Amino acid sequence: EKLVENELQFDWFSAKFSIDYIYDKKLTEFKGQIRIRKDSIIWLSFSPALGIEMARLKITDDSVFFMNRINKTYLKGDYKFINDFLQTNIDFDILQSFIIGNDFQFYEKTKFRAFIDNQEYRLSTMERHKLKKYVKQDETLKAFIQNIWLNPENYKITRVNIKEFNNDKRLDAHYRDFKDHEGQLFPFEIVFEITADEKIIVEVDYSRITIGKELSFPFTIPSKYERIY
Repeated sequence: EKLVENELQFDWFSAKFSIDYIYDKKLTEFKGQIRIRKDSIIWLSFSPALGIEMARLKITDDSVFFMNRINKTYLKGDYKFINDFLQTNIDFDILQSFIIGNDFQFYEKTKFRAFIDNQEYRLSTMERHKLKKYVKQDETLKAFIQNIWLNPENYKITRVNIKEFNNDKRLDAHYRDFKDHEGQLFPFEIVFEITADEKIIVEVDYSRITIGKELSFPFTIPSKYERIY
């Protein structure tokens, strides 16, 4: 109850960000902006150091749209693109929650066990399922093993991990540098670690956060761009 009470409350969210993406011990740096309409759309624009947009990504609850302005290519698909890229298996609810630092909204909350772990609260479950009313007809259901660590003073999530049964793939997120934004605490630094065939580390630093301002999500693909997926 305290976890839910202290989660970020928003309908619209936007921020500037910088990202360090580390894969196969190689570092790639991005800057950009993110916009979210809660439970509906996640929109990202990526730019290299010079500030010219190189790519744009729009994610809905069932679709993924990606446009590469450097190669003049685009794709329209489902979550297979994201899950192949991250070497994991997530949906919109999980993705939105990891980005914001909230708990999953559409998954059951009744089977957690509580512990004290290194001066934090830890909630653990061996079998977390999606709520049936949010399951799509063609969706493959998977149960997650999950741990959530909470700051005992403000009940904000400081770390969360999920792991699927029967494989070694795991997704960890660490939330740091909490600052007050209009009366709500928000983590301005997040580190994601994806453990799969190769380890992927994504370090995100947020700035210029805005909550509650209505946003647009422009995504027009030029006619000369080639579809690759």
